[in-house]
Amino acid sequence: MYIIGIETSCDETAASIIRSEQKNDRILVLSNIISSQIEIHQKYGGVVPEVAAREHVLNILPVIDEALLKAKIKPNKIDLIAITKGPGLITSLISGIETVRALAYVWEKPIIEINHIEGHIYSNFINPASKISYPALILTVSGGHTNLVLMNKDKKLKIIGETLDDAAGEAYDKGAKMMGLGYPGGPVIAKLAGEYALSGKKTDISLPRPMLTSPNFNFSFSGLKTALLYQLQKDKNWKKRLNEYCFAYQEAIIDILVAKTIKAARKFKVKTIMLSGGVSANQALRDKLNKSVKEGLEEVNFLAPEKIYTTDNAAMIAAAAAFKIKHRPTRTFKQLRVDPNWPLK
Repeated sequence: MYIIGIETSCDETAASIIRSEQKNDRILVLSNIISSQIEIHQKYGGVVPEVAAREHVLNILPVIDEALLKAKIKPNKIDLIAITKGPGLITSLISGIETVRALAYVWEKPIIEINHIEGHIYSNFINPASKISYPALILTVSGGHTNLVLMNKDKKLKIIGETLDDAAGEAYDKGAKMMGLGYPGGPVIAKLAGEYALSGKKTDISLPRPMLTSPNFNFSFSGLKTALLYQLQKDKNWKKRLNEYCFAYQEAIIDILVAKTIKAARKFKVKTIMLSGGVSANQALRDKLNKSVKEGLEEVNFLAPEKIYTTDNAAMIAAAAAFKIKHRPTRTFKQLRVDPNWPLK
């Protein structure tokens, strides 16, 4: 099958063409085009929904055209259109949905609706470094979501843990804002934290690890964010220790994510642990989780997607469609609907 995926859930306009070989579950990415709006939203300190929607309208057709051109494929060869239905910003989602509605009508193609978190999960199925064995546990960490999800051999999903307040990506962004580091916060905090780690120095900055020892697999990052604010208010020289604060803050976030994942993996006796979502591009998180798996779960495989597939992209949406087509009905252009709060089932 040739599948075109389209993703507009937030501030990236993306289109991708994949070839799905269902006999061996192989996904071949023929093109993966992303138009980012980061520079536009940086001056506002975050994504402005109305601005994002207008940019999607301007960019989406050129992005789709480029994806088709790079893949060297014409619309008549496309078998299926995959679109992000939700969750996401409603104005951004509408931009993608309405475009797909028109394409499906003109091209006379079926549509499959994909959950944005499903897309992140299935990014691990694009050029996997090793075989995926089941049951599998997926830690999904992004700006809006932090989940622990179980996947069985039939690829059915079950959420066993989720954030009760801020997601890990939100914690990065809000922490960066407190320290005057701009938006998005994750990359800059990771960079400064990495510089401090290379110095080999130890830190005396003490930050909490909320819910680290709780009996469930849920997360909470709002208390950590507040603790950072209080520390900064107490320390008049915090700007001179900026790298150290980034290091301590990132360590707290990563400690929580890794500990909960390892705990869940032991309880459910999983055979593969996968990392996904925008925050999965963080090298410190990848390294610590990989090390913890190797040291504590010797027979468990650890997988993380190539970094190009960690942030919002359309290849992951198309990849999810390649697997979901076996179980999920397709839609016509008349049946397509947006759901900004669509839960992962």
